[in-house]
Amino acid sequence: MNIENQSQIAAHDDELQTKASWQSAVQFMAVMAILLGLAYPFVTTTLGGWLFPEQAQGSVLRNASGQVIGSRFVSQTFVSDEYFIGRPSGANNDAASVAGSNLAPSNSALRERAAIDGALIAQREGVSIEQIPVDLIAASGSGIDPHISLPAANLQAPRVAQARGIDEASVILLIDQALENTGWLGAPVVNVLRLNVSLDERFPIPAAISANSME
Repeated sequence: MNIENQSQIAAHDDELQTKASWQSAVQFMAVMAILLGLAYPFVTTTLGGWLFPEQAQGSVLRNASGQVIGSRFVSQTFVSDEYFIGRPSGANNDAASVAGSNLAPSNSALRERAAIDGALIAQREGVSIEQIPVDLIAASGSGIDPHISLPAANLQAPRVAQARGIDEASVILLIDQALENTGWLGAPVVNVLRLNVSLDERFPIPAAISANSME
């Protein structure tokens, strides 16, 4: 066999090897696309929906009529005296814009905002600024934290009870029922949306009070 034939054979072998390498790569890519792009998401989504149906649907909260009013993991803005009010939000409680303020404690804008909020809360709740739990003034990192501390909820109980015309003990009972993370892994916190939903279910706002709060 002459040198020319050997070169042709070697070139042919290289061509076959290259073609085989490309075929293997394409086949591997197709298999991985099917497994990781189709099969894996399908299996995990199906199992998740089966094992954790509530969480898979967004952990939604419904009112007494069965209407979806939000998620237990996303805060909402409340301003009326008849409701408990959550933490400040750097994202305006918008789940599509999750963000903190990213301002350091030394930032003048943050300090000014905290001072204004503290004065408003003190006036609204009838307490001194020193009595205000820090979580009612400090925004959460996510901007949609639906929880406040137990002291922050108890601070608001007298106002809510008076605004709704009910006894404070009934409000305290609902606060206790809205506690979450009470195990050894976390400190007790109150889900504000859950609490406000319970308030509306147990003690609906009288029409006269509701009309006055909207004026």
